[in-house]
Amino acid sequence: MSVKLTGKPVVESLRENIKSRVATLGEKNITPTLLLIRVGEREDDLSYERGILKNCDLLGIKINVMQLPVEITMEEIRKVFEEANKDSNIHGIMIFRPLPNHLDPEEIQNLINPAKDIDCMSPINLEKVFEGNSDGFAPCTPKAVVELLKHYEIPLQGANVVVAGRSLVVGKPLGMLLLDENATVTICHSRTKDMPSVTAKADIVVAAIGKAKFMNKDFFSEDSIVVDVGINDDGNGSICGDVDFDNVFDKVKAITPAIGGVGLITTTLLLGHVVQACEYLNNSKTV
Repeated sequence: MSVKLTGKPVVESLRENIKSRVATLGEKNITPTLLLIRVGEREDDLSYERGILKNCDLLGIKINVMQLPVEITMEEIRKVFEEANKDSNIHGIMIFRPLPNHLDPEEIQNLINPAKDIDCMSPINLEKVFEGNSDGFAPCTPKAVVELLKHYEIPLQGANVVVAGRSLVVGKPLGMLLLDENATVTICHSRTKDMPSVTAKADIVVAAIGKAKFMNKDFFSEDSIVVDVGINDDGNGSICGDVDFDNVFDKVKAITPAIGGVGLITTTLLLGHVVQACEYLNNSKTV
């Protein structure tokens, strides 16, 4: 019988760890603080913001939301980051992306202090991921995949893992994180020949294609463990993953749902990074 790998128990475990560390910092009169920067009022940004605010309140993390006008200039953005980087009371900085077209994303990602870069925007932190250096912040979605697999005690050492998708946001950094766990990793992409023949042989398949219900049961075997990180519109106003869940569920060994799976874990990991940054910046612990 197939097993549904939900994110809730993973989140609960992570929250307990975070709360304990926040309490330890509180004994020193230190409160982990996040600066959340939002340019404009995109509905998806506002929805994500509400989720972050709720979780910050739950975990005892302070949050300052800075709303900036859509017409903000690069010079003004530079000043925002300069001040936030210098402010010792701010431990983590995150800016919602994508940004308006007139703002230079490459310059902005280099403005943030890597020690406060909780969302792995800085090339310095991404470089550390590819170097196998844990002294930084990995992207939250790839990290959430690894945390989920570990929580459910799914062996990674020596496992044959296929990552379907090669983006710099998920696929490539996830491949590096899995290699750090001594997994054998194959990355598939849009030019892969006969992808189902590759994925069906894997112990674990991570779907990060970015196409609604792209992967059906032909992509998997009865022993497949499937982690779906896709978030897509199914065309009927509902959210679906990259895997056709209803088509696949009864065939595979275990699978994450599109809603309540990996995505549930990412915000908690993001806030865990705020605490990690706070500990590092206050010399409570090395990152």
